[in-house]
This record gives sequence, structure tokens and C-alpha cells, in this order.
Amino acid sequence: MIKPDLSLPIPETLGAVHFVGIGGAGMSGIARLFQAAGLTVTGSDRSDSKTASKLRALGIPVAVGHDAANVGEADTLVVTSALWPDNPEYLTAQERGLTVLHRSQALAWLTNRKRLVAVAGAHGKTTSTGMIVTGLIGLDADPSFVNGGVISELGTSSAFGDGELFVVEADESDGSFLLYDTAVALITNVDPDHLDHYGSVEAVEDAFVQFADAASELVVISSDDAGALRVKDRLAHQRVLSFGEAADADLRVHSIQTDGPVRFTLDYEGVSYPAGLRVPGHHNAINAAGAVAVLVGLGFAPDAALAAVGAFGGTGRRFELHGTVGGVSVYDDYAHHPTEVDAALTAARTVVGEGRIIAVHQPHLYSRTKLMAGEFAETLERTADYTIVLEVCGAREDPIPGVTGELVSSRFDDASKVAYVDDWDRAAEHLASVARPGDFVVTLGCGDVNLIVPQLLEQLESRSVAGVAGE
Repeated sequence: MIKPDLSLPIPETLGAVHFVGIGGAGMSGIARLFQAAGLTVTGSDRSDSKTASKLRALGIPVAVGHDAANVGEADTLVVTSALWPDNPEYLTAQERGLTVLHRSQALAWLTNRKRLVAVAGAHGKTTSTGMIVTGLIGLDADPSFVNGGVISELGTSSAFGDGELFVVEADESDGSFLLYDTAVALITNVDPDHLDHYGSVEAVEDAFVQFADAASELVVISSDDAGALRVKDRLAHQRVLSFGEAADADLRVHSIQTDGPVRFTLDYEGVSYPAGLRVPGHHNAINAAGAVAVLVGLGFAPDAALAAVGAFGGTGRRFELHGTVGGVSVYDDYAHHPTEVDAALTAARTVVGEGRIIAVHQPHLYSRTKLMAGEFAETLERTADYTIVLEVCGAREDPIPGVTGELVSSRFDDASKVAYVDDWDRAAEHLASVARPGDFVVTLGCGDVNLIVPQLLEQLESRSVAGVAGE
């Protein structure tokens, strides 16, 4: 994969900009803002999508497939770490001597004249970023933002605002979050993920310490996560706010109720504030506390901040409902780590009622699957009633011999609760054969597993029609 060179100077003038992999939520969001800033923008992606269609509607040409000709008259190429170094557009840019920027550098170019709020962590970044943005809008702060998912009530993942604040989801997976000139840093948690880049847990934590201490104004950090606590203990920063359920948290969450709309109480500086959310899940009460901590640290009143954050309605690919057929509801979630899977399915459990949870899990990365197959199996078996495991989405990695989705399914203690199906057509057919009215189906993964959702709905529809005909 392409490693970002964070030492590369970012030119003040970029000219015409071509985005390779423009279809992703983050890349498309940056591309829209580049166009809004008056730059000529083009892009390409490996497959067509609704996102690509929306970009074309804005006047941004998007080519399907990667080809040297797509670079056209561009002066600057923007790439992601997911690209291979032999990508023809990347190679063409190098041959021509064009400026090549990693997406994080392109984002840094956009934010360099604003007061930056950067959200980092192994889990919860997109939701927390969306909560902060929603809260700031509700508080009339009119922020600019780039998020890793579409904020439901706004219908977009990025926008320019007239206010002084710029909120971004900062990617720690390749170290690029260290590039930003951050004013306020939010750290949701520090799990030992992305070891393919860092090499060790210690190196992951070192990077978070560096990220936090570089924040010019404030660090907001979890009081509950073991990794975050180790990072917090090492900080030299003069202004740190902690949040979570721990008794010593600066903003302490307690009395969380998830049987229905989430309700909780937040204690801050000796005052208790009752609060509620539109999104389900115990974990979202914690995410909300982190978002409110950021807003309080920026000077907003706690009660007003809680009310504004409570208006958040979710983001794309975070427990996103795609349809209900024959009483079976199909959701999609970006969860790709055992902790995230646990949070997503636990939240689903609070709203499914008498129905079952059927997980459709696409393992992401061969290295993560090899390392965490047992953890995924334990989590899925505990939180879902039945699981269909798909083939691994290798993304930027070459296959590892012996590492398939079966590595996860074989670790289940009860084989009757899981099926490994390496073909999407057969997986959709199998799902339709086991689902029944009242069930929630949740696709899980940060690869392209969301693309199977139409097949699942189609098979459920076919079964429903066949059932009616049979009657």
C-alpha cells in the first residue's frame, strides 16, 4: 500500500486536482470541499456508486476503473493508503512530476486557516465527529467539517461553514493524524489495532501521546479505556478533560438506560444533567459524553451542549437501516473490530424486541483476521443469534495462505450458530432461508459488505413473494 510521506511540504496552490478512490466517504467529502473552494476536481474509483453519481451531479467527473488517462490535465493527485503503488494513475503522476498528496495532507490543506477539532481513536470516531458537528450546528457555531460517514440529518459528510471551527475525523491507522495543526484533540479509545503499520502496541500509544500533546488548546480523552488511560498518564498537556463511566471522570456518565430511547445522566463540576439520544446503544451514551466534553471545553454550557448533541440522528454505515421485507429488517454497520461488533450488536439487541439478531460478517484484512479470529468468533457467538461469515476482504493486503472467513467460523463453540459461505449469492439465499419476521439482519465490516445488502433484500423479497403464492 502507499505510505504517506508526512514530511512532504504541501503547496499553497494545487491547481487542478484528481482524486484516486474518490468514492469513499472521506475522499468524496474532501473532493466536494475542494470544488467548493474553487478548484477544478476530477476523480476515479474502482466501481460505480451512489456517491459517484452524487459527485457527477455536482459537476465532478468520476471515471469508473483506474487508468492513466484518468489523470488528464491534473496538477495534483490525491491518494489514500488503500491504493497499491502500481496503480496506473499514481504511476502516471510520478512520471509527470505532479504533486501527489495523501488524503490527510489534502485535508490539512483545507483546514490550515481554521481552529481544528480532530477526533481520533480505534472506534467511535465517525459517530463522535457527527455528534460534535451536530452539536456545534445546534449551538449556532456553523462549523466546517469532514467526516468518515454521511451525517444523517445533514445528508452529507462534509461542508464549509462560516464559523472558526473545523471538525475532522482524524485517521490514526497510518499515522497521518499527526499531520494536523490540532487545537482540540478527542481520543475515544486506544485499542491495539493497525499493528500492520505500527508494529507494536507501544508504538500505537506513542503516536496517540504525540497527537494529544501537540493539541494547542485541549485534550479530551476516555476515562474507561485501558489504552486511553495509559496514554493519559503520559501526557504533558496542561488541559485535559476525561469522560466516561469511571468515578473520577471529569464528565461522568451514569444511569444509562437502553430499553427504548437512550437516556442517561451526565455529572460535571458537581451538577447532574439528564440527557437523551436519538441513536441506540450504551456505547453512544459514552460517545455523546466525549462530544459534550469537547463542546464544554470550547466554552459552551453543559445543558445546551447536551441538548444539541441529543439531536444527532446517526451516520451512514453505522447501524443504518436499508429496508424491511417480510418483517425482516436489514441494517448495515461499519464495525470491523471485535469491540465495534460488540457495540453494534449490543445496541441492536436493545431495539430488536422479540426478534433475533443475524449477523453477516465480512472479515477485513488478512492480518487482522489471522490475529483476531478467535475474538471475532467469541463476540459474534455471544452477541448474535446466528452468524453468516463471508470471505475476507483483503483490501490493501495480499492473501495469507490459510486465512479465510472459515478461520472465524471454525472458532465458534456451537457450530449450529454459524455458517461460512464464501459466495455472496449463496449467502443471500442462505440468509433468506433462516430469517423470519421480527429478525434484524446486520451486515458488519468496513470493506464492501454493504454492497451485498441489495442481494439480501432481493432474496428476502423473493422468499416473501413465494410464501404468499404458496398460501
